Amino acid sequence: MAQHDDDAPPPLPTATLLARGGMGGVLMGLANLVPGISGGTMLLAAGIYPHFIRAVADVTTLKLRRQSLLVLGIVVSAALVAIVGFAGLVKDFVVEHRWVAYSIFIGLTLGGVPVIWRLMRRPLTPAVWIAALCGLGGMAALGISQAQGHAGTGADDVGFVMMFLAGVAGASAMILPGVSGGYLLLVLGVYVTILGGIEDVKLALKAGDMAALSDPLLGIVIPVGLGVVVGVALVSNALKWLLARYEQATLGVLLGLLVGAVVGLWPFQRGEKPAVGDVIKGRVLTAQSLAELPAKDYPTVFFDPGAGQIAGALGLIVAGFLATSLVARLGRDP
Repeated sequence: MAQHDDDAPPPLPTATLLARGGMGGVLMGLANLVPGISGGTMLLAAGIYPHFIRAVADVTTLKLRRQSLLVLGIVVSAALVAIVGFAGLVKDFVVEHRWVAYSIFIGLTLGGVPVIWRLMRRPLTPAVWIAALCGLGGMAALGISQAQGHAGTGADDVGFVMMFLAGVAGASAMILPGVSGGYLLLVLGVYVTILGGIEDVKLALKAGDMAALSDPLLGIVIPVGLGVVVGVALVSNALKWLLARYEQATLGVLLGLLVGAVVGLWPFQRGEKPAVGDVIKGRVLTAQSLAELPAKDYPTVFFDPGAGQIAGALGLIVAGFLATSLVARLGRDP
């Protein structure tokens, strides 16, 4: 006799699961490349979110049901295809057009606020506002700390453990609508490094260059991948426990995190080419090493925007907000 759980989503035909899972996986993969967009929101838009969360719960508790394995397989496969296919394009866009990208990211991030707001039960208790302030303060402090570093952070700086933790942080985007794992990677200073590592692995595989494959695979892709796997299991079960016992406070923290995230995305900054004698990644630059230094590793500096850039940034912020709000509305489920 088949086991039935009260919280299980209604079953779907296999063909529908494949179609929704494939579309949701591609959207989630693209979302994980763009700070501000939540992978969970993309899964909601595709109508596969409750089935994905159920599948994660089944697998992490060793309930290896056919439908759960099918959902996880198609969603994860589609997401990986999207990530590998577009990582290089997104990385180049951020490096070469930073203020434009960051303006869009601010709008996309703020667009997640209504998603969390709608999840909150009424009336709101003081615990919600206290938790929101804690989340806002923590994320704002992280963003300010990262901005004061003014440097791109590479794998040589942070190592295996930091890449693993970055994967755990990025996994949050797959679990709760409205929360962007890509943004967390950005303020941790590993966003461009991870996108660059994925692109390097792809290019090395295309060229059949095993020597070039080793560093980005072992130093970036594998630890991040392990972190994502562990993070999905830990974050999903932790959130399930917290929401069951402290729902309003948990959602309050998430709301604060989203609002505070904007602090670390001040758009008017750019990468500035260093000079011979500057120290980058713990090494003093020579004329040769400076010529070989990729643009993604240039120190970040703030600049005074012109009137056109300010107007453009405001327009992009509004466009990003509307985009996330539209996707969330398409995926809204009672």
